[in-house]
Amino acid sequence: MEAEAIARVLAALGFAWLFKSTVVFFIWIWKTFLRPGRELKEHYGSWALITGPTDGIGKALAFSLGKKGLNLVLVGRNPEKLASVSHEIRESDEKIEVKSVVVDFSRDKIDEGIKAIEEEIQDLDLGVVVNNVGVCYAMYMHEVGEEQLQEFIRVNVEAATRVTHMVLPHMMKRKKKKKKGAIVNIGSAAALPFWGFPFVTVYCATK
Repeated sequence: MEAEAIARVLAALGFAWLFKSTVVFFIWIWKTFLRPGRELKEHYGSWALITGPTDGIGKALAFSLGKKGLNLVLVGRNPEKLASVSHEIRESDEKIEVKSVVVDFSRDKIDEGIKAIEEEIQDLDLGVVVNNVGVCYAMYMHEVGEEQLQEFIRVNVEAATRVTHMVLPHMMKRKKKKKKGAIVNIGSAAALPFWGFPFVTVYCATK
């Protein structure tokens, strides 16, 4: 009888665990794939700022936010690429306003870049900020020079920190007006402690 009781308890625990896991899984499916998207313009204002918007994830996010009706402030270091992406976005929807700010976060003059961004956004209804800019070199750690090490830190750490610090007063004003704001930091799976990636040790540490 005792063995039978233990078996029933274990079966009940197993069923409870399975039920919970199933519920969690379907909630994840709903949130990730099925839940209707929010009206970003209604909730977060009419402007979004994106760093590193000329390639990859940043470019895709710029187009995605534009499709949702947000005007864009694009912050990047390459004027030609910024102009090209801005042109592509405007061609996709003439209603979208696009402003470009040239800032090279890898150099010493970050203060000037932050000031330029601040001047560009001060009169905008900015509610979304995406810290996407990043840099990576495939090298052994002992091969990374001092200049490259500083570039990793400036671009992958300091840029997001300084941009966030700069927009926080703007976001606080939105809160007082009962408006929402969102600051999104794009990270990397390389930062997860249980994974190891050869050749990108410093990148992992800075993400």
